[in-house]
Amino acid sequence: SGVEYETMREFCMKWWNRIATIDMLFIAVVTLILSFVGSWLKRFPGFSLLGALILALIFGMIVQFPIRSIYVKNSAKHAAGVKDAAGLISNKLLRLGIILLGFKLDLQVLFTQGVKCLPIAAVVVTLTIVVTYLLARAFKVSPMLAILTAGGTGICGAAAVMGLSGAIAVDESQQEEKEDYVVMAVATVAIMGTVFALIEIAVFPLFGMTPTQQGVAAGATLHEIAHAVAVGGAFGGAALNMATIMKLSRVLMLVFAAIIIAIWWDKTKATVSTGGKRKVAFPYFMLGFIAVSILGTYVPFLNGIAPTLVDIAYIVLGMAMAALGINVNFRAIAAKGMPAFAASFITSVLLMFFGVGIAFLLF
Repeated sequence: SGVEYETMREFCMKWWNRIATIDMLFIAVVTLILSFVGSWLKRFPGFSLLGALILALIFGMIVQFPIRSIYVKNSAKHAAGVKDAAGLISNKLLRLGIILLGFKLDLQVLFTQGVKCLPIAAVVVTLTIVVTYLLARAFKVSPMLAILTAGGTGICGAAAVMGLSGAIAVDESQQEEKEDYVVMAVATVAIMGTVFALIEIAVFPLFGMTPTQQGVAAGATLHEIAHAVAVGGAFGGAALNMATIMKLSRVLMLVFAAIIIAIWWDKTKATVSTGGKRKVAFPYFMLGFIAVSILGTYVPFLNGIAPTLVDIAYIVLGMAMAALGINVNFRAIAAKGMPAFAASFITSVLLMFFGVGIAFLLF
């Protein structure tokens, strides 16, 4: 009908006016370059512990200064355009990147070699999220930052923080605060994961564990996939294999965590009103993550190109992370970030010993 056509036309024009701008093109090119640089640098020792996503975030935080001083200058129009473009890229591309990251999950391996790891992952993720959240709240951390930090600590670092951020509904007035919290949580788990990766490489040989046990403990306790791979690789092929399987078992828990947290957040923490109706940020993109995992595992053609598609996922996620960095508020991080950091640190210490105990008891 004419009304439906006009509504669709207005919708398309609204999005076209947001996307087809010089500011969007500029930020898209900048974030793409930063993402590629992060992916290239992660191949080198030292940088590999940080990973491509964290590097892209750091570069985004750095380039916001020349962008403001050179590109934006005193133009309110450019300043608003850059802020909107970076916000749109960080919001939409993170969902696309998480979906494509599903190609990293080989469900056949998880449900055969990793069948013993899945229930352990469920327990580890649940306990870590709950303990980190409760500690953070005891330290007066806001519920939003507390749950993002808890998810990043318990599941898979930066990707988990970004995935869970899509499960948290906020109104426009809270959007900037939410982006700052995402950056705080990502920075926290990045530092924590790197520190504990180095600690585990140093102390695991002192515990007298087998390579399999070392791999299980690394995969069960470390934050980023890059951290688990680095520690597992330090102890040989068997440790690397088990670290990867254990860590990917935790990654799979992101789907369930995102759905549960979306429902929990809506019911207990923040009802977002739009015309008097409740808006639940149900993370439908996580269903895409599962669908892609299934396709990548069981469709031969897609299975063959899965590594390339995972590389594309990290480029897309890197763009989202760089965009977050461009919009980050450093004052907010300095003022509010330390209590969440402390909660993650305490939980990470407990998690390391818990993971070592599981490795000794079950492997």
